[in-house]
Amino acid sequence: MKKPASIFILFALFSTGLFSQETSIMIRAQAKDAKFIGSSIGGAKILVKEVLTGRILAEGLTQGSTGNTDKIMNSDWQRNEPLSEESTAGFEAVLNIQEPTFISIEAYAPINKKQAVVMSSTQLWAIPGKEITGDGVVLEIPGFVVDILSPQTHERISESSEIEVTANVVMMCGCPVTKDGIWDANQYEVKAVITNEDGEKSELSLEQKDKPSTFTGKLSLEKGLYEVLIYAYDPLTGNTGVDRTNIIVN
Repeated sequence: MKKPASIFILFALFSTGLFSQETSIMIRAQAKDAKFIGSSIGGAKILVKEVLTGRILAEGLTQGSTGNTDKIMNSDWQRNEPLSEESTAGFEAVLNIQEPTFISIEAYAPINKKQAVVMSSTQLWAIPGKEITGDGVVLEIPGFVVDILSPQTHERISESSEIEVTANVVMMCGCPVTKDGIWDANQYEVKAVITNEDGEKSELSLEQKDKPSTFTGKLSLEKGLYEVLIYAYDPLTGNTGVDRTNIIVN
């Protein structure tokens, strides 16, 4: 007895993947103790991979705003209450999968700040046609972005000069750090560690004064080659950040 032709047609369609479905997953990166990482700081680079093969299924940047400050930082959240809004930064990964697929999601952020970029990742099953929307998959990005503004890299400075050490310190979403602000400079420890060519170290505390996110201090050095490392540390959240440069005193 011959099998109906329709059975063979259905088998052919299934085997060629025509039953695969596009499946959307919203992915966001959120700075620890702060807001979402979006266009204003260059976004987070997102990679979605099939775990078993490492094949990249989708990639892109989170785009949009850092989100609603009052909702994220000042409100008591209810279970299942979304923190994001329509304009909040995210990346919509559209996967073309034929069966439930175990995937990894990686976020590298903030992607344009190479000395500060952190990778956060998670794994989950993606099921064809079962979209993940709203806040979606949120990956936490810990740390600070620290940029040394002065002294400049390889700057030659007179031994008789007073050296101004200045760094810009912001949250990983770019949110500003100010005294008594939402991100309180009084809470953070920001120091310069100066190392000479013999490996001897000294420390200088930096303070945020007039300009938001800008920490400064002054020192004098003898002739020699020096590495200047500046770190930021929050003892309450564990957020940290580092930048470093080299100078010549002559």
